[in-house]
Amino acid sequence: MTNPIFERSALALACLWTCGAAAATGDDAQSSSHVVLVSAQKAVQPVRLPATVESVSAQQIDESINAVTTAGVLQYLPSVHVRERFIGDRNAILVMRVNSSVASAQTTVYGDGMLLSNFLNNSFATAPRWGMVSPEEIDRAEVIYGPFSALYSGNSAAGVVRLVTREPTRFEAHVKLDAFSQRYQQYGTNERFGGGHASAAIGNAVGDWTYWLSLDHLDNRSQPQTFGNTTAKTGAPAAAGSFTVVNSADVYRDIDTAGKPRIIVSSTGIDHTVQDMGKLKLGYKFSPAVQASYTLGLWRNASDGSVDSYLRDATGATVYNAGSTLANPYKFVRIDGADYTVSAAAPSRASSEHSMQGLALKASTGAFDWEAVASVYNQKKDLTRTATPSNGLDSGLGSVRPGGQLNLADGTGWTNLDLRGQWRADPAAAHTLSFGLHHDRYRLASVTYGTAAAPVADWQTSETGVLSTNSYGKTQTDAVYLQDEWKFAPAWTLVAGGRQETWKAYGGSNFNAANTAPNPQNLVYADRSQSNFSPKLHLAWQASSVLALHASVGKGVRYPTVAEMFQTFNGPTGIKTNDPHLKPEQVLSSEWVLQRKFDHAMLRGSFFTENKRDALISQTDVTVTPNLSSIQNVDQVRTRGLEIAGQAARIGVPGLALNGSLTYTHSLITRNSRNPGLEGTAQPRIPDWRATLVGTWHATDALSTSLSYRFSGRQHHALFNTATGQYNDVNPDVYGAVSHYSVFDAKMVFRIMQQWSGSLGINNLGNFKYYVNPNPYPQRTLFAGLKFDL
Repeated sequence: MTNPIFERSALALACLWTCGAAAATGDDAQSSSHVVLVSAQKAVQPVRLPATVESVSAQQIDESINAVTTAGVLQYLPSVHVRERFIGDRNAILVMRVNSSVASAQTTVYGDGMLLSNFLNNSFATAPRWGMVSPEEIDRAEVIYGPFSALYSGNSAAGVVRLVTREPTRFEAHVKLDAFSQRYQQYGTNERFGGGHASAAIGNAVGDWTYWLSLDHLDNRSQPQTFGNTTAKTGAPAAAGSFTVVNSADVYRDIDTAGKPRIIVSSTGIDHTVQDMGKLKLGYKFSPAVQASYTLGLWRNASDGSVDSYLRDATGATVYNAGSTLANPYKFVRIDGADYTVSAAAPSRASSEHSMQGLALKASTGAFDWEAVASVYNQKKDLTRTATPSNGLDSGLGSVRPGGQLNLADGTGWTNLDLRGQWRADPAAAHTLSFGLHHDRYRLASVTYGTAAAPVADWQTSETGVLSTNSYGKTQTDAVYLQDEWKFAPAWTLVAGGRQETWKAYGGSNFNAANTAPNPQNLVYADRSQSNFSPKLHLAWQASSVLALHASVGKGVRYPTVAEMFQTFNGPTGIKTNDPHLKPEQVLSSEWVLQRKFDHAMLRGSFFTENKRDALISQTDVTVTPNLSSIQNVDQVRTRGLEIAGQAARIGVPGLALNGSLTYTHSLITRNSRNPGLEGTAQPRIPDWRATLVGTWHATDALSTSLSYRFSGRQHHALFNTATGQYNDVNPDVYGAVSHYSVFDAKMVFRIMQQWSGSLGINNLGNFKYYVNPNPYPQRTLFAGLKFDL
């Protein structure tokens, strides 16, 4: 039986080729290499990679993106989304063609060759460390799709982002101020949220030295990130004296993702974050061919998570929570005669101090180029505090503070080393060899104090308490790779390579005070190791001066993270379990590409596939009794997709440029021995359709305007429910779902005088309400900026 997705993809590519042949002219065309690079960026040389590469330049960021953080600069690239729920979100996961918004370890992010990806977990909570790079220092951001280059590890299964920052050639100084604000209205919340951002930088080249010193400050108060909701108690009414009557006019009723009625009782997770970053970059040229650089980055964050309960008792007092652990009369609240428990609307606080250091040495002689990049990322301080209110009227912020829970991740971090070389016998050589060595080490140290029975004494000040859980562990990966680019004919290029990786996990242990016999409270895990070889192959054909085709196939091995194997956590928001015996994900991916050049335009079509064995997914093992829910190896997941991307200039309106993309993806669990009922069902959080379109008009030399569009289609937030025979999100566009979105953004940049410019912008112009389970994204947000460049 034929595959309908393949048929649609083949038809689309054929149409693309036919249209291109009819419209193209060869006079204005430039010959292209095996690399597909679709970008409006000028004067950027293509990276020599056997993969599709897209990029966004500093000029494009400035003219068309309301970017306050680096996480926001990628949002209009094909099949790319960054889950930035609010400006300054520390959990801004990078999403590409084949990974979901809770799968952070399947993409890799570098800043000037230093690893910013946090591979301590594969989770919504381990985003790349975007805060170590400010948007104003970015020269360009490059996105490399798929595991097709031997230069990168299996964590590049979905793709790689390379952030390249500016290098001064003369004295320069920059200052930028941003203000932003949104009026957020939902349920009982009708309030303005927003903040400000300031950055400053100076740089210069003095003789053989260069320096760059930058400071970045962000202060933002987000919209609520969660809403407390509840359903009525079943069975007998609550006993007299165990409940408190609350005013039904203060609650909000709607339908949940499963299509069932619910009551919304509070807004929580209103995150006030204050972030500061300082960075020093020094460069030295030993000769025209050899140079070195050193980078030191310091990042600090302080955040307060506040809450707002909608519940009021007969006296008008705010009721924050009700449940079985509380004393009467707060075991229940009574609303219109029905009884409810409500989860605690409890405040939280977090503070972090992280540092990053990197040293790079690079040489370019023409025949032999090489580089060595070493970096260290250290979470010197990483502290989270959560209150545990002791009665229904306790806000957690009263004069008598309640106990709570304290989580420490101090000392967690990673080191990274890459030695890379590239050799060619002469400029006309048929072969270009790339080779290198890689080493990384990740260390997890997570300790939680405060149990349900014995919380820490004071949630805001206590430094220790009764040990609840701890998790420790390390992983290490060493790799060697070789890749040969062979131009075996004038129009043909073959790239073949391989990556041999050796991985080990060691020092793993955890403690959980909640465990009772026969389950041990403390576990120490045996060390384990594994080696894998990942071959890569790429064939490119320059069919004419305006038409290029290429095909890539590559294997990638994504090893389990420290937390997936070793971390356990028993906290107020849930319990995480671990499995020290998890097998690595093994991905076999392919991409088939046709690229067509027109007068002042470019169009690309890509058909991509991913076959993943032993996918690491949180599910329920129904083959054991009792059933076990945890992160488990799923036998096979298959993903197919079609991506069309293009750009055009000089299209009838002087100064107008367009670029956009359209992607269709279909991802299924095809084999699952631990839960066979899930076979043939969708992998969660992979949207079926995605689209972007950016139009930028340079009205004059002093004025540019842009209008952009982002779309994401249907996706399920959880696995298929085998008990009910349907997905749980039958009502997908409400709070609690991963909804579709259709969002317009606008920006205007105007030059006030030679060195001063200003900007005005709006994100979510139509005030579209959309969600990423369980959090709402921002509503209509206004931006204003002022910039000085010397």
